[in-house]
Amino acid sequence: MKRTAAFYILALCLICMNTGCSPLLLGVAAGGAGVYAVSKDTIQGDTDKTYNSLFSAALEIGRNRGTITQEDYARGSIETQVDASRVWIRLVKLTRTTTRVRVSSRKYHFPNLGLAQDMFTKILEAAK
Repeated sequence: MKRTAAFYILALCLICMNTGCSPLLLGVAAGGAGVYAVSKDTIQGDTDKTYNSLFSAALEIGRNRGTITQEDYARGSIETQVDASRVWIRLVKLTRTTTRVRVSSRKYHFPNLGLAQDMFTKILEAAK
């Protein structure tokens, strides 16, 4: 009986890991944001830092790492070219005190999760 239950639990875990739909928990970043991968190329987290400070920090990090190709304060979107990668930064004000930060990155049409994670962390650290 114990072997059968263990087998089903293992099978369920393998199926969940193979589907690619379940979010991957990566840990906690600066500012108390719960960080998780939304897809293979996107890191997302909610933070209590202000929208203005996050947008300014995202612009600064984007300029330091590469070239800003597009920015829209009202929509909370920034597009950056970093070497051969394209990076999209999206800020969404959820409540008066909570802002969602989403960073996506692709290099030659393939996910570049490492760059997205690095920029996400730097944005949260630079925001006041």
